Amino acid sequence: MYSEKVMDHFQNPRNMGEVENPDGVGEVGNPQCGDVMRITIKVDDQDKIEDVKFKTLGCGAAIATSSMVTEMAKGKSLDEAAQISKKAVADALGGLPPQKMHCSNLAADGLQKAIEDYRSKTPQK
Repeated sequence: MYSEKVMDHFQNPRNMGEVENPDGVGEVGNPQCGDVMRITIKVDDQDKIEDVKFKTLGCGAAIATSSMVTEMAKGKSLDEAAQISKKAVADALGGLPPQKMHCSNLAADGLQKAIEDYRSKTPQK
């Protein structure tokens, strides 16, 4: 049912926790399945994501997609990270079962909200 990559990110999640004094915070949830994600980012003076972490309450797929989206975003510019789509997250994990695709939506949405939060508080250069 799940790819080897999904299982790896579920059993050995990367970047779990919370960035201390984050520059941006994104919180998303899905009331239908109960999954909740919080993604925090630290942005350097070049507008690159230097650190990103997640806290997720949800199923294995939700944890795996949270882990993967943080790996995909770390080191990227805000503009590059903003382009990370739900499909890109699912593809990077080797696919998700159709009934679990909403989990990758949450991960990508959480990252977008963290970027939006940062941009709403920071004067644009």
